[in-house]
Amino acid sequence: MTKYAYPAVFTKEADGKYSVVFRDLEGCFTCGDNLEHAIEMAEDALALVLYGYEVDGREIPAPSELRNIEITSDEFISYVKCDTLEYRKMYSNKSVRKNVTLPEWLNAEAEALKLNFSQVLQEALMQKLSKS
Repeated sequence: MTKYAYPAVFTKEADGKYSVVFRDLEGCFTCGDNLEHAIEMAEDALALVLYGYEVDGREIPAPSELRNIEITSDEFISYVKCDTLEYRKMYSNKSVRKNVTLPEWLNAEAEALKLNFSQVLQEALMQKLSKS
């Protein structure tokens, strides 16, 4: 699963800025200069932390139900969503080398057409993954 929604507790600070904490996730907190910025930062923090859980193979805790989260009068709760696959596409785009084997005739035909093997493989993999 790469799409998540977790409750975030937003706290308006005295200076007008907002603090945000995801109580279900260890070390998942952020802040913003205003509410819009805090929401944007919360989405990024959530994706980063959950991506870390995925990479580390850690169990991802279930999100709490809103009614079970206690807040003070200067706080409110809102769900924040993220997609860790989209996050990976944006921030983990480093190229890796792959060695492939293909029939000689196919290699000759592709070279005659001056095809970019890396590009063709990327396109084929993306097409295959989108059908999964």
